[in-house]
Amino acid sequence: MKKSKAKSHVGIVVFLVVLVACIVGCFAYLAKKPGKDASSSSLSTVQTVLSRDLEGDYPPTPKEVLKYFTEIQKCFYNEKCTEEEIEQLGMKARELYDDELLAANETEFYLSQLKAEISTFKKNNRRINSVSVASSVNVDFFEMDGRECAKLQCAYSILNGGKSEILRQVYVLRRDENRRWKIYGWDLADNAAQ
Repeated sequence: MKKSKAKSHVGIVVFLVVLVACIVGCFAYLAKKPGKDASSSSLSTVQTVLSRDLEGDYPPTPKEVLKYFTEIQKCFYNEKCTEEEIEQLGMKARELYDDELLAANETEFYLSQLKAEISTFKKNNRRINSVSVASSVNVDFFEMDGRECAKLQCAYSILNGGKSEILRQVYVLRRDENRRWKIYGWDLADNAAQ
């Protein structure tokens, strides 16, 4: 009798081990198998830019602030955005602006101007082909009114119909009370040199 009880315990243990292995195998198989809507679950360029949490992941340098700002701009001018997405992107851009720039551009006015500018840009068959932000060594740091500031240049390659043109802008950023670099303003490089 002892042999039959021992055989039944061994049989139960083997059965449970095989069952657990099957369950683990099924989960592993399903985890590796692409879902039916895997392509629809990937984020669009606009969604990726909008998903950045600036409260917890604010760009640490003037160059990084400007790189994120140009990603927003490329979404404005290159992507097919809904009106809601344009407004969301506009609000993301405003999170990068200095308080004085925000005060000079009331939200509703800013968004209506932005939408008009995007519409004109696209009607003229223009597109931002590429953006080149100045390297970190080309950032000019200075002090203005007791606040840390940085000036750097950004070059936009813009396709205008079939032709390419380079637009150079100079950006000035200023550190806020939280030590975050905020966009204070910008101008065409030719105007800034004068």
